[in-house]
Amino acid sequence: MKAALPALAALLLLTACGQAERLSRVGRPPPLSPVTDPTRDPAWRPVSMPMPAPQEAPPLANSLWRPGSRTFLRDQRAAQVGDLITILVSIADEAQLQNRTQRSRTGGEQMGVPNLLGLEASTGRILPNSVSPDRLVNTSSTGNSDGNGTVRRNEQVTLRLAAVITQTLPNGNMVVTGRQEVRVNNELRELTVQGIVRPQDIASDNTIRHDRLAEARISYGGRGALSDIQQPRLGQQLLDILLPF
Repeated sequence: MKAALPALAALLLLTACGQAERLSRVGRPPPLSPVTDPTRDPAWRPVSMPMPAPQEAPPLANSLWRPGSRTFLRDQRAAQVGDLITILVSIADEAQLQNRTQRSRTGGEQMGVPNLLGLEASTGRILPNSVSPDRLVNTSSTGNSDGNGTVRRNEQVTLRLAAVITQTLPNGNMVVTGRQEVRVNNELRELTVQGIVRPQDIASDNTIRHDRLAEARISYGGRGALSDIQQPRLGQQLLDILLPF
């Protein structure tokens, strides 16, 4: 019991910290996060991907036209660290799964020693008189299990988000990161997108579809009064984790 007290105290402190943050914004809407450099986020890490073997650039004749350009004077698409690019998120996901498992098991065991070199006559000295040597063990067990699960999901998200190029990989691909916050009344909606894009996939209007992002990380959520109500109480979450039943 004494060994569990420090763990319980630490748990109460963590709970108090979470509650203190919610109490600090009672009567006020959730604050917007300041605009910062994504590369200065402690959770940000440079992306390392497999690279092709380096190739020497072929010699080019004197020309005003640059390879890869879509305009005669300048390519307006994002190409360098710090440039902006618009990501079009259009997700229409629908899935339906149904699974059922049934299991039944019955077992029985019997064990006795009717004759064992005449020693069965001496069992009364060790075991109670009511014990018969030919019926020493008799067990039975029955188990049944029936599980039925159904998953039905229908999601549709359509958004446009401006992202910034945070890194250029050696093979020319670019790492993009975008974040958007919208506050309506006391509810704050957050949208984050991160991934790797090819310059060839960027359209002439400097947009790219989300399905062209490699290692895409798309998150759409929120925090505020409505989100807090939709979450189970802390006590319920704790019981769901600890109770084995």
